[in-house]
Amino acid sequence: MLEWIDRAIGRVAADARLWTDLEAICAFGGRVCGTDSERRAVDWLRAWLAGQAGAAVRDHVFRYGGWRATACRLDRLDPGGPIALVANPLIRSAGTGPAGVEAEVLDLGRGTPDVFDALARELRGRFALVRHEYMFADGHLHRRRKYQWAIERGAAGFLIASSYPGIGPVAGSTGRDEGPGIPGVGIAAETAALLANARARLTMTTEEAPAEAVNLIAEWPGAAAEWIVLSAHIDGHGLAQSALDNGTGLAAVLATARALVPERARFRRGLRVCLFNAEEWALTGSRIYADGLGPAERDAIVLNVNLDSVAGHERLAALTSGFAGIEPFLAETARGIGLDLRLHRPLMSNSDHANFAAVGVPAFRLVAGFDDPASRLRHVLTPADTLDKAAPGELKLAALLTTAVVARLLAGEGDGRAFRV
Repeated sequence: MLEWIDRAIGRVAADARLWTDLEAICAFGGRVCGTDSERRAVDWLRAWLAGQAGAAVRDHVFRYGGWRATACRLDRLDPGGPIALVANPLIRSAGTGPAGVEAEVLDLGRGTPDVFDALARELRGRFALVRHEYMFADGHLHRRRKYQWAIERGAAGFLIASSYPGIGPVAGSTGRDEGPGIPGVGIAAETAALLANARARLTMTTEEAPAEAVNLIAEWPGAAAEWIVLSAHIDGHGLAQSALDNGTGLAAVLATARALVPERARFRRGLRVCLFNAEEWALTGSRIYADGLGPAERDAIVLNVNLDSVAGHERLAALTSGFAGIEPFLAETARGIGLDLRLHRPLMSNSDHANFAAVGVPAFRLVAGFDDPASRLRHVLTPADTLDKAAPGELKLAALLTTAVVARLLAGEGDGRAFRV
């Protein structure tokens, strides 16, 4: 390794601010897009980027479908009267109107396509009850797909329940745009047990209006007209601090930039830090950004390194989005710092890397706890996604690996043409 790369890695190893940055990010709260929590986090991150030597920082403003739920109530309808249950509105859910929606609940278990098909007739006019799956796993079925299947089969509403007792309700988005939809809420595992095959009423009032959000872009050019894009998403959910998802990714990006910027005069390729917004709204911010890149701009990006939920387990994985050509480089870099990095090739459209891959830019997501549903990542999108679920050593490991990967790329290592295979 070049001497300056060793220096950068050493800075991360000694960086006490990595953890205090995570604490600061968590202190803003869940950072739901369009809330004061998110706006304060954006302001803090913008100021941080602007404070780094040589940074060219800009706001990438985009429009998205603004939404909020102003009221939500879920009742089990018993002969003795309604029993109120805790429910969390899913982002971009359709509202119900003041009378609410009353229907029987049909338990579809996990909510696989074959079960939706087999029970299509019974589901019409009923609430679809499905389970929220551990997201960081091969074969995961995303909530947005289940929501769409419920709409297509005429369900009256959508209930998605945690698979883990004792954690509380789950959060997430429906992925719905401006079109029609059905009301959808996240509930706890215990609530699902109370609702299975019962009759329920869901009342939800929502407001929708076009809104603006900001992606933050900071650049440090290199000698060549090529770029390494290092990204993480800002926004989260309102049930907790969004600490793992994605305070950890943000903190690791800041630590990586802090370690590398002092070496900017030695960059062969440029460093572009992208802090995306509205990721929890069906990856909206990064999609608009990636779709807006011209052919030459896309070709100039050697690799997108996307950090999302990088602590909560001691083992890291790289989701390589079908780009087999980047895997040898990642594996070699990980071995160089004594790390056994898991590689998962099939595209998983579960974070901002997917939008780069969709426009032909090599991209991977670094994530902790892949295929380990017992990991602390099971707390993501629940009231338990708090600072105590991360461990300083895990976060440090993610920042060390990221710095090693990005530094080598900035030095001109790695064949960009081979990465596109």
